[in-house]
This record gives sequence, C-alpha cells and structure tokens, in this order.
Amino acid sequence: MDKEIPNEDSAPGREHGGTGSRQLGHVSVLLQQTIEFLAVRRGGTIIDSTLGLGGHAWEIAKRLGAPGRLIGFDKDPAALERARERLSSPPPELAADWPRIELVHASFAEVAQHVAAASADGLLADLGVSSMQLGDAARGFSFQAEGPLDMRMNTQSGLTAEQVVNRFDERELADAIYEFGEERRSRRIARAIVRARPIRTTAQLAAVVSAAARPMNQAERRIHPATRTFQALRILVNRELDDLRELLSAGAAPRVLKAGGRLVIISFHSLEDRIVKDALRDGSHNGVYRLLTRKPVTAGDEEIDRNPRSRSAKLRAAERM
Repeated sequence: MDKEIPNEDSAPGREHGGTGSRQLGHVSVLLQQTIEFLAVRRGGTIIDSTLGLGGHAWEIAKRLGAPGRLIGFDKDPAALERARERLSSPPPELAADWPRIELVHASFAEVAQHVAAASADGLLADLGVSSMQLGDAARGFSFQAEGPLDMRMNTQSGLTAEQVVNRFDERELADAIYEFGEERRSRRIARAIVRARPIRTTAQLAAVVSAAARPMNQAERRIHPATRTFQALRILVNRELDDLRELLSAGAAPRVLKAGGRLVIISFHSLEDRIVKDALRDGSHNGVYRLLTRKPVTAGDEEIDRNPRSRSAKLRAAERM
C-alpha cells in the first residue's frame, strides 16, 4: 500500500469532470498529462475504458472532432448512463464537430470482444472507484455514510460485499483482507467480523473493523482503521486486479491498439501500479511496447490542492510497437 494512504474523504478514486462537467465541481485526475500521453489527434479512434462521469472522455472528444470515434466502457450502468447524457449533449459551438460516440456496458477486460484488432489510436484506463460511486451511500463503497454493503460496480451481477462478509469463512476473509488491502491485522479483523455476523451495513462493518484494528501509532491514525478492509472487499467483489491483468494481457489492450497507438493507465494504489509497471516493462522487453514513462507521472502541488484525491494517482504510458 502506498505510504500516503489517506482518510476516506480523500480516498483513492476518480474525480471526473472537464469542460462539460465543471458545474458539478468534479476535476479529472491528471487530465492534461493524460491528453498529452494519449496524443489525441483529430479523426482518431480512442477507447476510454473507464468512463466514470465522462471527464476525460469529454476532453478527448473535443480533440477527435467529427471524423473521430470515441468508444467508452464502464461496468457501472449508472455511470454509463450519466456519461451517455453528458457526451450526447455537446454545447452548440461543438455540436457540428463532435465525434461518433459508442458506449459499451462491460468491463475493460472485455475490450477485445467489442473493438476490432489494431483499430485504436489510444486506450485510457483510469482505475479505482469514482467520486459518484463514493458519494452514493446506497452503493456501499463508503463508510462515511451508512448504506447497504454492496460495493458492486456492476449492480446487475456478482457477489455483494455483504455476501462476502457473511459467507466467507474466517481464513478466506483474512486472506482477502491481507492480499487486497495489505492489512497486517487481517486475521484479527476477520475474527471480529465472523463473531459480529450478520453484518448488513457499511457503518456496522466499519465499527467492527475499527474496534478490532485500533491505530497503534501516529502513522496509523492518519487513516481510518477500516480503509484497507473496505478496499480489499471492493477489489474482491469487482475482480479489479483480475480485470486489470486481463486488460494488459496480449489478448486485450495490445490487440486492439494500432502500431503507434498509446496506452495510458492511471492507478491509485500500489497493487494496481505494480501490475501496470510489470506488464509495461515486460511488454517493452518483448517488443510489444515502447515505454513513455520510466517513472510514474504524479500530480503537482497545484492539482493536489485543487483535488486531494489526485495525491495517490500514478500515470504510466506506453506506445504499441
């Protein structure tokens, strides 16, 4: 886990916005750097594989123009609908020069099933949970407000966090919390969860975890005791690391990108960043990619002041050979 793990009010996640969404107060993470590394050109085809509220997509669409094509993916149907509304309503001054928009309700792991081989000039993946998801108590991602323990990005399928918390045995829970949350007190937390069953809400789970994992020093007091456990459950429920590995595999991102096409990945914690770094390094060694970032690109002080969630963002980019 990154050393700067924040409290949940600045938890790792995506803040989407751009010109078309400033009225909502959202700011896209590493927006300018993303556009530069994608090298968006008029008439190109760009895949935004994590649409969210459509902030990055909006800025990409403006640069693609009428000859261009934007393909957007999101596994969250609510996010996809919000993005559809935004991207289908450009302001009058842009309407005549707006690209073709195609939106797909699917995980980015399935990109090669929906996009032709060697057809894309760029692919963006902005990982993690979005501000919209964090802000909706009914989705169960946050412990700042009480809600059902759901945590599914795709609310139409899959196990909920409540099912995991109440059905997994103690060892399975401990292993998941340790692996996906990098929580050293995973066994103590799992034991407390099993003893407190049934657990139905985010607030109830946060209270159980907080009692079992009280901060022992000043460094631990910087984050809420339940932060790592909630992260672990979210990653498990949504198969986030499995999907990321699939996106980066030879059968997905490298397959849909043209020669010279750009891949840009924004991650928010060390588990994700490690997978991205290793995949791009291996791809470079195997002649699949030319690395564009030897070290991750991070937000500057001004962006962090404007958007605290950008503090943990790391951007890595590569060009398809």
